[in-house]
Amino acid sequence: MRKLIETALATFSPQYLSVLDISHMHSRGLQTHFKIVLVSLQFNRLDRVKRHQIVYATLGNLMSEFHALALHIYTPEEWLTINAAPPSPICARYH
Repeated sequence: MRKLIETALATFSPQYLSVLDISHMHSRGLQTHFKIVLVSLQFNRLDRVKRHQIVYATLGNLMSEFHALALHIYTPEEWLTINAAPPSPICARYH
């Protein structure tokens, strides 16, 4: 699943891309929860909602495979400022 996501998101010519399966933090199943950090020039001049919309559209049918998807989408300039996505929360039901 991770490779499928990476392949789909390659269309953004990312300067940075991280696709993490964080299912172990949320459920006993695998490949249901993902965290994506994506940095691309294509996000310049797009607001947060539009960025999410085009990523969802790019993932297409893969979206039905996820229970949860955390998207952290930045321009290169934004990424230089923060240089890290926020940590993922651990599901209360998991513990």
